[in-house]
Amino acid sequence: MNQAPLLEVRGLDVDIAGESGMTHAVKRLQLAIARRQTFALVGESGCGKSMTALALLRLLPDAGRIVGGQIDLDGEDLNRLPESAMRGVRGGRIGIIFQEPSTSLNPVMRVGDQIVETLAAHTPLRGAAARARAIDWLRRVGIPEPERRVDDYPFQFSGGQKQRVMIAIALAAEPSLLIADEPTTALDVTVQAQVLDLLADIQREMGMAVLLITHDLAVVKNVAHHVALMRGGEIVESADAEEFFRAPKHPYARQLFEAIPTFEKRGVPLTEPGREAMARGGRAADRAARGGVVLDVQDLKVHYPVRKGPLRRIVSWVKAADGVTFTLKAGETLALLGESGCGKTTTGKALLRLIDGARVSGRAMLLGQDLLVADRRKLQRLRQDIQIVFQDPYASLDPRMRVGDILDEGLASLRRGMSKEARAERAARLVERVGLPANTLARYPHEFSGGQRQRIAIARALAVEPKVLICDEPTSALDVSVQAQILDLLRELQDELGIAYLFITHNFGVVEYLADRIAVMEGGRIIELGPAAEVLHAPRQDMTRRLLAAVPRLQFGPSGPA
Repeated sequence: MNQAPLLEVRGLDVDIAGESGMTHAVKRLQLAIARRQTFALVGESGCGKSMTALALLRLLPDAGRIVGGQIDLDGEDLNRLPESAMRGVRGGRIGIIFQEPSTSLNPVMRVGDQIVETLAAHTPLRGAAARARAIDWLRRVGIPEPERRVDDYPFQFSGGQKQRVMIAIALAAEPSLLIADEPTTALDVTVQAQVLDLLADIQREMGMAVLLITHDLAVVKNVAHHVALMRGGEIVESADAEEFFRAPKHPYARQLFEAIPTFEKRGVPLTEPGREAMARGGRAADRAARGGVVLDVQDLKVHYPVRKGPLRRIVSWVKAADGVTFTLKAGETLALLGESGCGKTTTGKALLRLIDGARVSGRAMLLGQDLLVADRRKLQRLRQDIQIVFQDPYASLDPRMRVGDILDEGLASLRRGMSKEARAERAARLVERVGLPANTLARYPHEFSGGQRQRIAIARALAVEPKVLICDEPTSALDVSVQAQILDLLRELQDELGIAYLFITHNFGVVEYLADRIAVMEGGRIIELGPAAEVLHAPRQDMTRRLLAAVPRLQFGPSGPA
């Protein structure tokens, strides 16, 4: 860099106190970010990325403390500032966008008031002038009708819009440095592309530096000027983005690249254990030899009533799913794609009868029995054959129950003929099958990592040996290597057991790697359905082409990523 860096971090050490003693969360960290530069800090969960961001803002948890190093912002050491001065830095000179806007926005404050709060703390604007600036920021970040939406609450916005509101709050005081901590992880590809383009436009306009914290290497390649890879609290490789992706030097970087799912890697395990398993035993079943249809969905409609007036009369209907039709064969993976709000998750929940307050019609034949009209007793029997894995395993696992009890609960409910001893034996086999340690059954969900919890959720779904497994964004919140482990596991289970997967996701890499067929949804309808290669390489619909154009990509060739 020819100019003096805006932010320079030298020898930063952060310790976290825990039950087992002190943990060195960040070790001897060195980095420098110039104005107008996007510096990407990448790595997997627990490597110290977010802890670094919190240390820069002096927002560490109570158990954490900075034990060494220097943080210079425009020549001023932030570690030497009193807390009163740091309050002016946070939001004023350094803005931050957190990963999950739903938990970062105040649910009982209008979004305009939350922007005004930042303006009042860090600018001279007050009253009507501050409100006008808040409206202007909503307009700049692409919120339609900002004069009206400024008085709305966070729950009235979509996920992508909430992230735009977060960006408006972070940038309201025009900081010189923006920390973006996983700002697009939970967004679909088109909204992700819009948010990244928005950040790039505002960065050019304001000349600010951006510290991008993420585990999505494809996003990093598209937007970053410099990349630093963290592992175990340390930066193990730091280089210009072009050099990093052309010729990564550290073995860990190459390992991450190998774990990224792509169309070219179809049929090849993504992890070393998966490759070893294939070498030992080969594939248990020929994926080309499909079974018969296990699920036949015809004209599925899920309409929610819109009620108005003192008598709450129905004035219209929201058509969340509006005539969805598809079939699913044994041993097949059908990927259900589309933007947020298109009806993907509604479709999956309707098949499991997990929809309340809506009018559901159509037909969903599971092995000849209609899921949508089955009575309670018949539905319980049918749920042995159709199960679901949700996106967030922590929210779907009871934190007060041991894993053994969680697995036993499903078996006791749906396999009533099994003895307690047989259920315990099945649970033990399941945790071993999904690659969890032997003591898993006696532990609680909070004692496991995100990837391990997802394995528990998969084990619970497999406990009753279903014929159909609905996977609703099961890998979107996982790191690259953990995602690779889960995908290898799902492929192995499908080959071994012939399970049919309905895979609901916005991750195109996963779709390209795993799906046999792809269905694209828009406005509650399937607008394109066909073999994966055909939909991905010769899409017929504009929506499909738009989704594919928005996907950030890493191209892989003989010499690695490009």
